[in-house]
Formats: sequence, structure tokens, C-alpha cells
Amino acid sequence: MEEQIVAYAKRLKLSWIKENFNQVEADSHQEYLLKLFEEEVKNREERKVNLLLKQAQLPKTGQQPFQWEHIQIPQGIDRATIQNGAFIHEKENLILYGGVGTGKTYLATLISLNAIHRFGSRVKFYTVASLVNKLIEANQQGTLQKLIKQIEKLDLLVLDELGYIPLHKEGAELLFQVISMCYESKSIVITTNLQFGQWNHVFGDPVLTEAVIDRLIHHSHLLLFTGESFRYKESLLHE
Repeated sequence: MEEQIVAYAKRLKLSWIKENFNQVEADSHQEYLLKLFEEEVKNREERKVNLLLKQAQLPKTGQQPFQWEHIQIPQGIDRATIQNGAFIHEKENLILYGGVGTGKTYLATLISLNAIHRFGSRVKFYTVASLVNKLIEANQQGTLQKLIKQIEKLDLLVLDELGYIPLHKEGAELLFQVISMCYESKSIVITTNLQFGQWNHVFGDPVLTEAVIDRLIHHSHLLLFTGESFRYKESLLHE
């Protein structure tokens, strides 16, 4: 009989039940079934979250709470909406602007984690340089549309470190293609150390830069990080 139960559970893809059905204790048939289903659902949700986390490829973060005191939040959005990722449902963008080491990447990562755990959102985290390299490589290998379709399925695209290196013409145009595809269909979080007026140093073409900014700032919120570098302060503490 146990072999038949295992076989049926396998056919129904009830992986937790298949391995644990004979370990559940209950006082009635209904309680037994309820416990089985509860654990199966819980196990599936955990597997889904773990898969989403693996696919997101988020940078590692510490356990310390995020420090908000040096961040200027604009009208139209609040701390809770930012942190819990509720803006993603509205297809809104966040632009996190400030100096190096001020917590932009950390906040982008926390937003991504919360979106995955709370809503099961599909998230992908790239540095701008790594995404552009992938786009160029895919374009040269004839797999660009496959990569674009993968990005198209996301709920949130995080582009980290915009402004750290200038882009070649092909890379800038491909990145613009991704941003245009995301426009009003999904959310983008961008971290940058450059004001909008300096973005031409990245894209290298005033017309292309204007088009990128136009698509990003529509339905977006600009968060200004005004504090000192956390990494610099940490190094001083350990001297």
C-alpha cells in the first residue's frame, strides 16, 4: 500500500507528501489530510522562493537594518511602498542617486528580496556593465531575442552602477532597447552616481541619452542618497 501511495503522490507531483506521508500524526482523517496539504503547499512555496532567489542573482547583503536618515524621498511615494516593493504593481521605476558606498545597491537588493518573498515577483539583478556585455554577446551569437524575452518576463529589473563606465555605441543602443521594452510594462530600479545631465557620458549620444531619460523618469521616483560612504566609515572604524 505504501508503494501505491508513493506512486500516486509522484504522479500528482506531491513531493513533500511522497516523502513524509507516513510521519504525520493526527486525531482524525480530516486533520491528517489538512496537515498533508498544508505542508505540501508550504514546501512548494519555499521551493518557488528559492528558485526565484537563484534566478535573481542578488548580491550578498549583511543583516543590519537599512538606514534611511540620509535619504531624501520625493512626494508621491513613502518608505513602506519602497521597501515592500508595492510600486512594482504600478509599473513604476525607482532611480537611486548618490555617491559611491552610500547604500544604493543595498536598498535595491532589499527591495528585490522583499518583492520575491512577499509577492513572488520575478526579479533580475544586473550591473549595467554585465547586462550590456550579455546583450552584445547575445547579439553577436544570434540569441538576442531569447535574452530579451527572458527580461520581458520579469516583474522587476535592477540595473546597478549606471555611470561607472561609458558604453560603446552598440551596448548603449541595446541597453536602450531593453529600457524601451520595459517602459510601462514592468518596473526598473537603477542605481547611479551621476546626475541626469551627466548621463551623456555613459550613452555617448545626446539624442539616445534624452530618449533613455524620457522613458525612465516617466512613472519614476528619484531617491537622493546624501550620506557619506558606509564602506569608508567602516574602514575608519577598523583602522
